[in-house]
Formats: sequence, structure tokens, C-alpha cells
Amino acid sequence: MLDLYKLEIFVRVVEEGSFSAAAERLLMTQSGVSQHIQDLERSLGSALFTRSSRGVRLTAAGKTLHDYTLRILALVAEAEAAVTDVTHLAAGRVAVGATPGVSIYVLAEWVQSFAALYPNLTVQMQTEITPRIVDGLLAARLDIGFVEGELAPHLAARVEVRVLEELEQFVVVGRKHPFWERDQVELSELNDQHMIMRQPESQTRIWLDAQLAAQGVRPRVGAEFDALESIKRAVMAAPALTILPAYAVQDEVVYGQLRALPLVGRLKLIWCKRRHFSPVTRSFLRHLVARFPALAGEI
Repeated sequence: MLDLYKLEIFVRVVEEGSFSAAAERLLMTQSGVSQHIQDLERSLGSALFTRSSRGVRLTAAGKTLHDYTLRILALVAEAEAAVTDVTHLAAGRVAVGATPGVSIYVLAEWVQSFAALYPNLTVQMQTEITPRIVDGLLAARLDIGFVEGELAPHLAARVEVRVLEELEQFVVVGRKHPFWERDQVELSELNDQHMIMRQPESQTRIWLDAQLAAQGVRPRVGAEFDALESIKRAVMAAPALTILPAYAVQDEVVYGQLRALPLVGRLKLIWCKRRHFSPVTRSFLRHLVARFPALAGEI
């Protein structure tokens, strides 16, 4: 009889393209992964992979087993979801990765309210930058992730992505800045830009620093002010930029003194491709539907 654990290892080898990469993701030794695959091949009497110095490729039998395995694992997850009542579980956990601003200012309250509803369940929140969240998903250390901004192509190819919410912030520039003629700006373009910011201890600055750090963006802080008027005047006078809500600069934009460019960014839910939500993860996502209606289509 097929062993589900061995099938899961088999799928991971297929996804990673080598025993060594699969072992790294699974926190196993390469010899351990190899032994499980050999056991599987021996029990089936068929070679599942062709080995080479560049990795492994599925044989015809391997492709057939892979197709069946994906269906088997999906059916197991579906059965588990159909019969599990999380309210009666003695214990359960969902591991969530989130970029700093999301974990602090968006999810914290919802994690607490979920815990109040399900006191026997645990939400393990990890605050990380986006690449580390993706790595945690691929290594099965995290169940789901909440990230901002655009994922690099090599990361986006490894995960499922659903946009939950548009982020409303604006890059504000004066006439002396090269962005003056632009219609929009991507977050990555702020790297090494001369920036005027609020004082370090302000909540706005703490939030903004977290957003930039989450995407690996390091601007050059030219000045720090505790008043919005000082920030706006500094941006008008120098080829510098700042990030402010639209209401703070609406008059200056109308009179052509400043330009507010939508900052291209979205809050996204990400999870590992071909992984299935556990009943606890599904319950947590259902709890968030009121905050993010787009989640309704995923659960």
C-alpha cells in the first residue's frame, strides 16, 4: 500500500528537481530522502526518476504516479476539511508569516479575536520580509503568508498569490524631482531615493520603515520633521520625496506645488503551490473574510 508520507516526499522532489534541494526544504538529509524514494520505487517495481548530475527527471511511471499523487493529496485534504470540527479540537495551529506593517497594524487584532473564538487553537505569527516568508512556505514552516508589494518573478513562480486589498499611499514630489512627470511609482523605485520623513519615534514613521524594510527598500533619509508642513516645504524645495496620505497634500496638488503619485502596492495572501489548507488554516481565513472579502473565494 502506498505510504502518504513517502508520496509527500516524492512530490517535494518533483517540485525541487533534486534530492538535495528537497532534503533542504524538508529539513532532512539527502540520504534520507533518497532512501524514501528508493523504498517507493522498490514497492512499485518501477523507476520514478532518471538521475543525472543536474538533478532528477520523472520517468513515464513517475509522471503517472505524480498525477495520481496530486489527486490523492487533494482528496485527503478535502476529506479532512469535510469532517473536522475545529471547535472541538483539543489543539491546533496555523503558522502565519506577515510583513511588519501587516502583522502589527492589520492582523494583530484579528489574531486576538480568533484566539477568543477558538481558545484551543494557536496562531503562530512570524514577522519577516517577503523572501523569507516565501522560503518558510516552501519549507512547510509556514501555512500562509501576507505580504505587500510585487513579488520577484522567481518567488511568484513558487507560490499561489491572491490580492486582498489595494494599499492607499502616495509618493509626494515637488517640481524639482525626476518623478514629477510620472503617473505612478513602484515601491522598489524608492531604493536609494532622497527622502524626507517624520521623526523616528512617530507611529507613521515606524509603520513606513516597516513597509520599506519588508521589501528591502533603503532610501536615503535627507531630513526628519515632526510637522507635515515642514515635510511638504522641504519636498517643494529639493529633489526629494516623501510618502503621505492624499488628504495631507490635496491643496498643494490642486495648485500644482506638489504631485501625489499612487504607490503601486497590494496586500496579498500567498501559499505554497499544490499545498492544501488545513482545517485550522481554513478557519483562520474564514475569520478574516469580514476584513478581506476576497478571501471568500479561497475557502
